[in-house]
Parts: sequence; C-alpha cells; structure tokens
Amino acid sequence: MADVRELLGTNLHRVFNNRDADARRRVIADTYTDDVTFTEPEGTVTGRAALDERAGALLGRVPATFEFAEDGPRYVGTSTGALAWRFGPPGAPVVRGIDVITVRDGRISELRTMLTGED
Repeated sequence: MADVRELLGTNLHRVFNNRDADARRRVIADTYTDDVTFTEPEGTVTGRAALDERAGALLGRVPATFEFAEDGPRYVGTSTGALAWRFGPPGAPVVRGIDVITVRDGRISELRTMLTGED
C-alpha cells in the first residue's frame, strides 16, 4: 500500500503529467478508489473513468511543453495530504494551485484541486 506522501507524487506526476492514456489509466486503477471524487473549479466528478477523462482533456488542450511541477513541500497527515504545484512551460508557469487528497485503504478517495486567486 502506498503512503500519503507517495500518493501525492503519483497523482501529480504519473497521472496529471502523463500524456500516455493507457499508462495513465493503469496508474489510476492502482492509485484511486473506485468511487474517487475529484473536485476542481470546473466541478466535481466521481469515479476513475471520469478522473481520467478530466486529466486527458486538460493535457489535450495545452501545448506539449506544459508540465506540472511541485511548488513546495508535500504536507502529510495520517489520511490526508496537500501538494502545491505550478503548470506551464518549464520555468514559466501559467497557473499555480494545490491538490488536497484524502486516502482510504492506501488509495486516494478524494482529490480537491484549488487554483490561486491571482489573475
């Protein structure tokens, strides 16, 4: 079973940074619960397939040079964690945010993404 620290990294790097749809789906199957909820500014979706669709759609509408990078330390509790990130071309992020996860039985059961309030 993965711990909270590992799951934060997997969520950012191996799921939301992964442009290979088949590989991303395999990681999603191992990382999230069947009933995972993903809440972001565009709304909330439930389930692995819906999360995969959101990740794929995001990556599909930005240039291939855009990537997620950690933007601070990983904050870890017993069943929760948070990780700030930046997204855009290396060294020139166009958006910053934070992911907050809840973990159940070694998998992410809830993912909340918040963006900075900066324009």
